Parts: sequence; C-alpha cells; structure tokens
Amino acid sequence: MKEVILYTDGACKGNPGPGGYCCILKYGEREKVLSGGEANTTNNRMELTAVIEGLKALKERCAVSVYSDSKYVVEAVEKGWAEGWRANGWRKADKKPALNVDLWEQLLNLLSRHAVTFSWIKGHDGQEYNERCDRTAVAEAEKFTE
Repeated sequence: MKEVILYTDGACKGNPGPGGYCCILKYGEREKVLSGGEANTTNNRMELTAVIEGLKALKERCAVSVYSDSKYVVEAVEKGWAEGWRANGWRKADKKPALNVDLWEQLLNLLSRHAVTFSWIKGHDGQEYNERCDRTAVAEAEKFTE
C-alpha cells in the first residue's frame, strides 16, 4: 500500500464568512496541492473540506498520515466522536444535533477506503507544510472579499 502524507488547513474571514482550504499530498518526492473556497462558510467546514478533498484525490487505497491544526477534525475522528454521532442519528452526547453532517458523512466514507491516521499539529508554529496550507487557504478566502 502506498504511503501518503496529507497536510491540511482551513481558513475563514469571519466565522461564518468567506473561507478557503488547502491540502498538500506528499508521496515520495511528489507533491500535489489542492485548494478552493466558498463565499459563506465556517472555519470548521473548511478544515473538513481540506481533508475530504485530499482523500478524494487518491486513486487507490493508501496508508495516509493526516496532519491538521484542527482539533475539531482530529479529535472527532481519533476519539471516535464522529462515528458516535453517526450511530446516534447525528446527535452528540448532549443530544444536540451534530454540525456539518454532510461533510462528516463524506469524510467517514472516505476514511473507510483508506488506512488513515490523524495527528494534530500546532498551527502557526513554523511547520513548513502547515504554513503553506495556511497561506493558500487564506488566499482562497480572500478571493471572496475582493
């Protein structure tokens, strides 16, 4: 199985507001950068979209190491919260509706196709790929404010 590294980030100008995402896929020496945005979204939606778009770009089953500065995404997957929300009809432990259900559905389906591990990294801490993702995500968000 191919081993891929996926760096992701999302940004939002206001929350909600114009948003952008970026992901960088690394396979050996090769890199692929994907990015985009929406005129009216949230930071969490852009963080989720970055991971989804990265995983969607893979053409075969891969071992994927995801690096994200979003505790929302990383903890919801690693601690099993997202699976629990789905099992409970998209309700959280406090019985309130889960947010971003459309994106969580997509992500959970993609996770079942690959062997994925998530690692949280501190944002704005000098990590080269996180910084690149952040700059690109912010630039994508700014396209909607011009």
